[in-house]
Amino acid sequence: MRKPNAIRRVYELEVLPGLERFALDELRDIKGVNVPEGAVVDDGAIQFTFDGPPRALRRLKSAVAVYAVERFDVPRPKALLGHAHLTRLMAFIGEAAQNDEFTSFRFGAAGRETEVFTRLAQEVQTTTGLRHDPDEGDLLMRFVRAGDGWEVLARLTVRPLSARAWRRCNMAGGLNATLANVMSRAAGLREADRIFNPMCGSGTLLIERAALGESAMLVGADMSDAALACARENVEASGAKDIELGKMDVVNDPLPARAFDLIVADLPWGDAIGTHTSNEELYPAFLKAMGHVASSRARMVVLTHEVKLFEGLLDSERRWHIKNVLKVSHGGHWPRLYVLQR
Repeated sequence: MRKPNAIRRVYELEVLPGLERFALDELRDIKGVNVPEGAVVDDGAIQFTFDGPPRALRRLKSAVAVYAVERFDVPRPKALLGHAHLTRLMAFIGEAAQNDEFTSFRFGAAGRETEVFTRLAQEVQTTTGLRHDPDEGDLLMRFVRAGDGWEVLARLTVRPLSARAWRRCNMAGGLNATLANVMSRAAGLREADRIFNPMCGSGTLLIERAALGESAMLVGADMSDAALACARENVEASGAKDIELGKMDVVNDPLPARAFDLIVADLPWGDAIGTHTSNEELYPAFLKAMGHVASSRARMVVLTHEVKLFEGLLDSERRWHIKNVLKVSHGGHWPRLYVLQR
């Protein structure tokens, strides 16, 4: 039952476009959340209402960030300087500033260098005591046109939700943790799974899977000493106790037959890591090696931007059948997330 004095506030969830369905599933597991029909949009934003404590929204693992939302029926931001609107805006920002240990703020808006936003910044500094840092401020406030009015969105946390506390080290081409979360969920969570992450890099896929629940085995391999050192640092920071890491060239070194029930991989795309030419040799060798190491009813989840190459190999080799494909946004690209079954 809803508490009599509970305030049902509007919030907005920012997600990587393509992952809205998974974010919705997480949202609906939080008591007190109400997602209106038609709330999901294609640009990765979900608006919802919630009458619980904002800190409960911090556990969302498939979201990039979450914002409190206040709508103003004004034609332009300048009108926010009027007494009534300004009073309400300062009250909203003051409330938002209590959600984390903020020390500074910044605006995300077109024209944030104008006199209007300069005056708004002065008001926020005076009211909240926060310092205006236009580039690195940790309380991010976005000003967005919404129909005939404007919405002000205040991020609830100093860092985005996607910036995991365990990430002490990163590698070039590193995977966004929210996407790693979804890759494991897309495959299905089974406690009996023996899971293999070839070319594990900084360990993101392994750590995110460990956070989702038990599995029989979690093994990562990489041929780079630097990558393995990075992964070990992150694994230690995460507190995960069941992740095994080892040095291995997964396409050339011998692998045990039928040893794993789930394979999760973020393959080189040929830009930050590898080249398109080298991928023409790597991808078929990878599929052959994974065909050997996979159990008879194994699943495999692969993220790649080499769509034509990868799908062509799947068609010709017929070792794996496509169960699902998601087009997602990541680092300015639109790779595909493939869920495959033996």
